[in-house]
Amino acid sequence: MASRISIARPQANHYNPDPHGLSNSRPSSGYRAANPDDPLEKLQAFSRAVEDNVEIYSQPLKPHLPTIGRFLIVVTFLEDALRILTQWGDQIWYLQQHRHFPWGISHMFLLINVITMLVGSGAVITKRYTEYAVGGLLGVVIIQGFGYGLIFDLNFFLRNLSVIGGLFMVFSDSMVSRKSTFAGLPSITETDRKKYFLLAGRVLLIFLFLGFILQGQWSVMRVIVSVIGLAACVMVAVGFKARWSAVFLVLVLSIFNVFANNWWSVHSAHPQRDFLKYDFFQTLSIVGGLILLVNMGPGGLSVDEKKKTF
Repeated sequence: MASRISIARPQANHYNPDPHGLSNSRPSSGYRAANPDDPLEKLQAFSRAVEDNVEIYSQPLKPHLPTIGRFLIVVTFLEDALRILTQWGDQIWYLQQHRHFPWGISHMFLLINVITMLVGSGAVITKRYTEYAVGGLLGVVIIQGFGYGLIFDLNFFLRNLSVIGGLFMVFSDSMVSRKSTFAGLPSITETDRKKYFLLAGRVLLIFLFLGFILQGQWSVMRVIVSVIGLAACVMVAVGFKARWSAVFLVLVLSIFNVFANNWWSVHSAHPQRDFLKYDFFQTLSIVGGLILLVNMGPGGLSVDEKKKTF
């Protein structure tokens, strides 16, 4: 029986320990070891470390980020409604004397604005009827621009584009599914709609920083902050490392807002106080939009998402 089974070892010169070439000992093709001295790889490693730290330290706040972001976005509308109510006589006088509103129309204009801002802001915070609330607040931004004659003011225009971007982020965050009204016609899926609104929101959010670059006195520090901030804005717009860039812009805008728009340090009778307060709360609204971006991510139409598919 044993003669039918060959138990002899193969000859040493014919033995191949890896006949199929699956061993790790063979040289690889198409891959190379990481070069620790490569500046690009150092930057990528630093970027990954920052993203990991942001993810770790934001965990306690993450469940509350959507609520914080939505509240900050509408806080400028809440402040505006309160200002109109507390300065009702001055507002009526300005609209009638400088904007030539007829008596009664000026009252109706302010009343509609106040009601829309209060109801719309409450609906955004509570995530109820968000589509209608965002539409109403967008209408307030537009009619106030025309009503107060600020629609062609560059700073006002850029700031309100950013506020609109924040409202788009709210709309994307709270988007609900609904069936197409016209059966048989081509329709955009809910996912596609969310991607497009996120893209529009990202692009519009950065206009406030562009306004910051265009105004004010230039200094060495301002140039440095402007260059770095502009790079972060571009990264947010194209969706490349968007969360990291949004966190950076949140920090920069928050610090800038406290020091540049410190309305609380100006006397209540000073005319500049109202302008500083307006700028302060508008900046808070844009910070809220950036916080929603940190929470949701840049969406499908971004470099970050495209890289995940490869």
